[in-house]
Amino acid sequence: MSGEAVLAEAAPAAMSGTGSLAGRRVALVGPLPPPAGGMANQTRQLARLLEGEGLAVEVVRTNDAPPAWLRTVRGVRAALVAARFLPRLYQAVRRADIVHLMANSWWSFHLFATPTVRIARRLGKPVVLNYRGGEAGDFFTRQFRWVAPTLRAADRVVVPSGFLQEIFAGFAVATTIVPNVVDLAHFSPAAELVEEPHLLVARNLEALYGIDTALRACAMLHRRGVPARLTIAGAGPEEQALRGLARELGIDGYVRFTGQVDNQAMGDLYRATRIALNPSRADNMPISILEAMASGVPVVSTRVGGVPYLVEDGVTALLAPVDDSAAMADAVLRLHTDAAGYRQMREAGLQAATRYTWQEVRARLFAVYSSLLPVG
Repeated sequence: MSGEAVLAEAAPAAMSGTGSLAGRRVALVGPLPPPAGGMANQTRQLARLLEGEGLAVEVVRTNDAPPAWLRTVRGVRAALVAARFLPRLYQAVRRADIVHLMANSWWSFHLFATPTVRIARRLGKPVVLNYRGGEAGDFFTRQFRWVAPTLRAADRVVVPSGFLQEIFAGFAVATTIVPNVVDLAHFSPAAELVEEPHLLVARNLEALYGIDTALRACAMLHRRGVPARLTIAGAGPEEQALRGLARELGIDGYVRFTGQVDNQAMGDLYRATRIALNPSRADNMPISILEAMASGVPVVSTRVGGVPYLVEDGVTALLAPVDDSAAMADAVLRLHTDAAGYRQMREAGLQAATRYTWQEVRARLFAVYSSLLPVG
């Protein structure tokens, strides 16, 4: 199912404005950059957008890490994170009219989502649990008995995609779709097409995101006579292994590791890119795909998780099987050498990205808020 179909099915009645929401206080609980991951960027962007609509936002950061020398000591690290997070959370929830929680899977859910929902319930504040984990199916299968009480205690569960909505429905949890937001003023196309084969991966350097597949695809392109350059924008524990793989494949001179790139600089990086790669092994609704489409950069992605709900294969992106570097290389070669097809996909992606602007998404989110807040 394409992203367009899901949005059409889930669209609420349009709202004429913020109405009684102006001046309301929101406790926004979630990660912030750095590091500049998709969820952290969405939290920061949401805070700015809500403030622009006249709401008072207090952000409670969930990734405020302890000193570096303690980060590898698991028990101590978790205790310090909780000690810093919980007092700030309690005070912010106490001051808020509504709590908006950005939730992820695994330990993050238990460490941040569960106490947020419990404190909100204790203080009598409505809480929106905005779940965004691409590994929800596996997480729920293994741990739903511990997750269910938190989900059911939330006043509303919001997800960004039809993919997650179907997973939650399989566990008898009702959800409302509120998609991710892309800033078209910041992510916009270059004045001229990039002709050279410059590829971009914009994901954290973790095994989950399959960046080794992109490296192998790049090497295959070189063997076919396409001197592709690959920029990898992100940081993470797999960096040294990926650098080693690039050397092993003989393409290290064509691969650039940028480290973390802040959201402002990413717009320029997309505009210097011909094709964006998303080689993930699990995913939900990657903001990097939205940013690429909004920047006029066609995408080659794995057919995984929520990606087929976000793009239409052959129209707004090309999809390949997980861990299939040959299929990814074939898709890149097809896009790079078919000028007319490249332009058609570029235009289709630009049009699709307009469905994820704040102007389109705000009505959905404010409908959720308004249903939980008393009028007046």
